[in-house]
Amino acid sequence: MKRLFTALSFVAALLIAGTSALSAQGVAAASMSIRLSDATGAPLVGARVTAVHVPSGTTYSGQTRADGRLVLQGMRVGGPYKVTSAAIGYTPAVKDEIYLNLGVTSDLSLTANRAAVQLGEIVAAATKDAVFSSERTGAATSVSREVFGALPTIGRGLDNFTRLSPQASGSSTNGTAASGVSFVGQDNRINNITVDGTYFSNSFGLGSAPGARTNVAAISIDAIEQVQVNVAPFDVRQGNFVGAGVNTVTRSGTNTFQGSVNYVYRSQDYTGTHAGDNTFNPGTFTFHQLGFTLGGPILKNKLFFFGSAQYNPVG
Repeated sequence: MKRLFTALSFVAALLIAGTSALSAQGVAAASMSIRLSDATGAPLVGARVTAVHVPSGTTYSGQTRADGRLVLQGMRVGGPYKVTSAAIGYTPAVKDEIYLNLGVTSDLSLTANRAAVQLGEIVAAATKDAVFSSERTGAATSVSREVFGALPTIGRGLDNFTRLSPQASGSSTNGTAASGVSFVGQDNRINNITVDGTYFSNSFGLGSAPGARTNVAAISIDAIEQVQVNVAPFDVRQGNFVGAGVNTVTRSGTNTFQGSVNYVYRSQDYTGTHAGDNTFNPGTFTFHQLGFTLGGPILKNKLFFFGSAQYNPVG
């Protein structure tokens, strides 16, 4: 039997609430900078602020400093998050529907009013934090898991989505690996690709991404939570590149058991033969790909698992 496992990725993500994400060459998490004040704008000192990742129940908390600020680090990307303050003599200030981007510190302001006889709750709606903001510098493009599911892709490779960056040019011939994508006109071999903070580039120069020489994606799109393309990051932890830093973080489970199965088939019958007045001979080929994902809780709100696998038979 002429069968070959050309792509197999297994991602196991175990996340314990309250712990910080580990990072090596890149940044594998998000963070939130919070300022808590009263109705007059004066900072509230020593208040407890808690951020909850709603899908998983993962909780991050801390106390405000003398200026009413605190920074929560090592947070899961995406969301939604619900943020609540607790200060003696003040009603809780609450903001929900907050989404975080990979490698970005999102600013959040909370205002708490003095408590009346009956305690109440102040609720304000928030929107997704934009990739470009006057509150930070650096050219970056973030692509979330929702975009992976909404946009078309032929080879289900990273380059189908990293080229959404306005600084990107070129792509690989079949879309299965990021071997041909360059940024700001630089050679694609001097991009830096990190997965969960770990260096993942091809050190031998045989293509700019693992799997480039075999025309497969080393990590399934189904196993990726978010991808960030940095051209000029302000964060000193992100570097070791001239073109762009492609920062990728993999998925983890949530409090809900979720899974998926997908099958992709392509052949010359689905390939065009004309481009204007020019003709093109696609040759004869077939491409099959079967994949699945499964994730869920091990201990609710504490420990999760996620797995993804792909099978590419030859012929």
